[in-house]
Amino acid sequence: MNAGKIVAIIAAVLLILFGALMVLGATNTETGSSGWLPIGFVFIAVGLVVIFFAARQPAKTPDTNITMNVELPGNVKMDTIKCKSCGGTLAPENIQLVAGAPVVTCPFCHTTYQLTEEPKW
Repeated sequence: MNAGKIVAIIAAVLLILFGALMVLGATNTETGSSGWLPIGFVFIAVGLVVIFFAARQPAKTPDTNITMNVELPGNVKMDTIKCKSCGGTLAPENIQLVAGAPVVTCPFCHTTYQLTEEPKW
């Protein structure tokens, strides 16, 4: 819960409390005033509206960035990756992880396809 929502709920509870006290005070025949009754109901109504809108405010979820690092054992020789359509050289910036699968987009012909690992035998 964020601080604004907590402050709104505390203010609403205080409004409802003071509204209830004014309604109860209006029923006292010796010291009460009939003018307190509508004011008490207004306080209660405003408090309920504030609680309603504070509860409807969605909680903000922080943006989550996932970084995958692959550690390869020993020295690994990298081959250049070429586009299957136009033969252009692809850079690591052209490879993205989409739904758990590596997908490449060629900057030259704008072809998009999934990378597959060929068996080495």
